Amino acid sequence: MQSQEKDNLIIARLFPGENVFEQLEEICLKHSIKTGIFISGIGQLASFELGFFKERGNYMNQKFENPFEMLNLNGLASLNDKSRYDFHLHATLSGSEKNTLGGHFIDGIVSITLEIVILKTEIVISRRIEEETGLAGLFL
Repeated sequence: MQSQEKDNLIIARLFPGENVFEQLEEICLKHSIKTGIFISGIGQLASFELGFFKERGNYMNQKFENPFEMLNLNGLASLNDKSRYDFHLHATLSGSEKNTLGGHFIDGIVSITLEIVILKTEIVISRRIEEETGLAGLFL
């Protein structure tokens, strides 16, 4: 992974075989991100996992083992009280047949490259489990 920051804008590149979330954690630490807004994410993943929330206790995860082009990655990263990062990311991906998939981005391994743009902000957000849904809701 390589990354550079100027005027609160971070551009990063991930390389083949790298785990996306491990590298995003490193980027956030390196650039002292409190809250990061994912503006763009494009490249190709060798494998990935997406999720879909149906209802409390019913979160459908699915793994994909074929290469897919990442068409879009957006969402937020926030520093939690354990000095780790919480990520809430969604992705749109396309396969070789131009079939499109999307959902909550849970995991991924880079195939060729992954180029990411993050806007760094001082707005502090936190996440806590909400009783009704069981999900980690955003609180300002």
